[in-house]
Amino acid sequence: MNISKFIDHTILKPEATESDIKRLVKEAMEFEFWACCVNQCWIRLVAEEIKGTGIKVCSVVGFPLGAAVNKAEESAKCVELGADELDMVMNIGFLKSGRFQEVAADICQVVKAANGRVVKVILETGVLTNEEKLLACRLVQDSGANFVKTSTGFGIGGATIEDVKLMRRAVGPTFGVKASGGIRTYKQVVKLIEAGASRIGTSAGVQIVKQSP
Repeated sequence: MNISKFIDHTILKPEATESDIKRLVKEAMEFEFWACCVNQCWIRLVAEEIKGTGIKVCSVVGFPLGAAVNKAEESAKCVELGADELDMVMNIGFLKSGRFQEVAADICQVVKAANGRVVKVILETGVLTNEEKLLACRLVQDSGANFVKTSTGFGIGGATIEDVKLMRRAVGPTFGVKASGGIRTYKQVVKLIEAGASRIGTSAGVQIVKQSP
């Protein structure tokens, strides 16, 4: 299985340097990954470095807690800087408080600000019940986003086969499902794709591809 095009090659750690980001871009071009996913301050640099390659620029919104009140503003700025895809964190506290209309409105505002760019909504599945995961998936779909995503990689737990299967069942066969958080091996990636993931977020993309048969 050629998994390169499933991978959002990611570096979101706060201590990442300019040289780290440039290395990420170089690796993405060498291995033909789908996207480079970076914090907002690096969007412009990545956009300049990968111009003309077809690789997407991905960044994060409301990251990593989901509790920000200015996600639409963040999203608009990301688009202005050159982002093609936005991975936003759902307002997890609102979901668990039953404030579903506000969760949906938050997503809708980001989708509007994204102005046609791909929007992935991070559920942080490690802190949700199965019922909450299913409800979150419905809210994401109804709000006009393009993907549900498992985890930030900064919270409790990460991508699991069980969660990806549950999310795929919830959103149907054609909606985007991104698995992210703790993905380190080729075998993991294959199992997650077989479970229903259509995108993989990982900082270990190079070693994963090198493990492929």
